[in-house]
Amino acid sequence: MPETIRLVTRTREVLVDITPQVRDIVARSGVQSGLVNVYAQGATAAVMIQENWDDSVQTDVVELLRQLVPRGVWRHDAQDGNGDAHLKAGLVGPSESIPIIDGQLGLSTWQNVFFCEFDGPRSDRRVVCTVLAV
Repeated sequence: MPETIRLVTRTREVLVDITPQVRDIVARSGVQSGLVNVYAQGATAAVMIQENWDDSVQTDVVELLRQLVPRGVWRHDAQDGNGDAHLKAGLVGPSESIPIIDGQLGLSTWQNVFFCEFDGPRSDRRVVCTVLAV
């Protein structure tokens, strides 16, 4: 049964650590061996597994994407001014699948799951988590 994580973002571009919420969903599922798929709903958002040790990596990710995909130069900007957000979300991708091993997320010591906001602030962002047993 999928569960939805609901988020509020306060800046245009930010990586939000959602690992605790994903861990809680996996724990409540009771699944000991399987996968959890984490999927960002929305065409200007994404999900990424990245280092959790310090915030500089998340800041570097946002800054790199700003350099690679600048604001205000895309055809879609004529519609609603967020062409860059769509492209960033497409590059990062909407989902990640994480193994569940002995009832725990199969992340390494330095990995966490991040929701990537590229078109904030938003009052209602959603991430769908689907736990599958094997």
